[in-house]
Amino acid sequence: MTVLPAPTVTEMPTADPGQRLPSRDAMLVARGVCKRFLGGDGNALEVLRGVDLTVGAGEIVAVVGASGSGKSTLLHLLGALEGADAGAVEIAGESVAAARTAGQLDELRNRRIGFVFQFHHLLKEFSAVENVAMPLRIGGLSRTEAMARATRLLERVGLGARISHRPAELSGGEQQRVAVARAIVHRPALLLADEPTGNLDHHTAEDIHDLIVSVIRESSVAAVLVTHNAALAARADRVLTLVDGRLVEPGAGASPAGMGALA
Repeated sequence: MTVLPAPTVTEMPTADPGQRLPSRDAMLVARGVCKRFLGGDGNALEVLRGVDLTVGAGEIVAVVGASGSGKSTLLHLLGALEGADAGAVEIAGESVAAARTAGQLDELRNRRIGFVFQFHHLLKEFSAVENVAMPLRIGGLSRTEAMARATRLLERVGLGARISHRPAELSGGEQQRVAVARAIVHRPALLLADEPTGNLDHHTAEDIHDLIVSVIRESSVAAVLVTHNAALAARADRVLTLVDGRLVEPGAGASPAGMGALA
């Protein structure tokens, strides 16, 4: 597949809404990120066309857009779950491209990135505290230390009395609280969330919004949230819309208050 060339520095617009001036606390820097897929008709489909994005420590950026616009694809590229056809992604100053093997990518994600998805993806055979401790154990921390840190974090998210319960014994909101705790227990530089409250009722979703925002502020993690939820997007520091493969400032019709039509 022929890839699109990454934009050079001189080609990048000076007022790109996704970019901020370089700073020492920039936890995520993406430059000229492009992604193509082969369509059913055999023609190349350009999903991302030179996306630029910089997110600082403790900053929340919400990405909105129509279904099929490439939001989840962008999140996968930023999280090193897929490779870009062109461009570069750095997390806490570390180039994703430098991780050349599957093992190196796994290690990078385990150290630097936390994920929260629409579905909690908890391991049903393990208790809440064991699920939260899993990234720490994979990272080499002793069981005693991992379980202690996971227990403290579950207490922080209001589940101190539920640490021994398995996922099937927890409510939907409790399951997602465990998922949030698991995403930040290893103290990542970057938190990526894809429709984190999409499966929850309104009241429970609001509780999870409060939790996500508070843990981001407390931990100073950089966060990119893909969402159709206007209430969650409104709590971000910036809201960007993915249109025609690029991030743009939302217009009057794409403001957080009017995003319900995108759901």
